[in-house]
Amino acid sequence: MTATHVRRSEIVSILRSRGKSARADWFERALPDIVDTGKNSSLLANLDIDPDALTSTDRIPQNA
Repeated sequence: MTATHVRRSEIVSILRSRGKSARADWFERALPDIVDTGKNSSLLANLDIDPDALTSTDRIPQNA
């Protein structure tokens, strides 16, 4: 399975919509603009974010 890369802004938006502003702020500071969901799968699971549920417009091919 190829690693999927998504925009950090999509994840931050999800966290803010859940009222998790402090976590969203940390995520913005700690991770790059393009997030590798494979490398960060534990973090996303801890935040209860399913990478497969992110919008297709925010998916970035690995070679981009």
